[in-house]
Amino acid sequence: MNTAALREQIQKAQQHEAETGLLTRHLESKLPHLHPSIQLPEADANGVLTRFVAAYIDEVPDLLDAANEVAREAGIESIKPVLKIAEQYFLQPPDIMTGHIGLDSLLDEAYLAHRFVEEVNDLYIKHFGQPLIPLDMTVANLIAHQLIGEEFANQLDEVVHHAVDSMLDDESFALESVEAYREKLSSPDTGAAWKRWPCMSRRLGVGLELDQPAA
Repeated sequence: MNTAALREQIQKAQQHEAETGLLTRHLESKLPHLHPSIQLPEADANGVLTRFVAAYIDEVPDLLDAANEVAREAGIESIKPVLKIAEQYFLQPPDIMTGHIGLDSLLDEAYLAHRFVEEVNDLYIKHFGQPLIPLDMTVANLIAHQLIGEEFANQLDEVVHHAVDSMLDDESFALESVEAYREKLSSPDTGAAWKRWPCMSRRLGVGLELDQPAA
């Protein structure tokens, strides 16, 4: 894993934001148009939203490092190619990202990485009865989807689905090694490794009320 390069990229984007305020202004323009399901405090709504985006982006290297450490300790080598794909979204973003810069760009790339891991988590739950990593990204990803914008976020989802479909299918889990892998997943070593990583979902004052009607 080359998460040091990811962290350097994020640091440069944070510096760009400090100098330009581009993301902050972008999010401020979106506030009146956000889906009513996104719940923000009345005071400092834009500040809370900006901090949410920064944390969502910051989480990606931690997420990849945590999963890589679990894979190393538990001997689950098949996780590592999955993590490399998520990493590459940052280091070599798809052409669809062209023209996006700073933290605004990294929100898109972080969404791709988070959504990719979320999709793989779903596959691992389907085939092994537990996730790749014990992290529920659904709410954060739904909020990020809204912030990115429906049309573009849907395009990013298509990138994720194409990547997952091309990498992993039912045949990928129909190998002779699957039973041994299933036993490894349920081993005390794997559980102990996961328990050392607390849930990385951050409580930043952004909520999602799913039963809110659309405006």
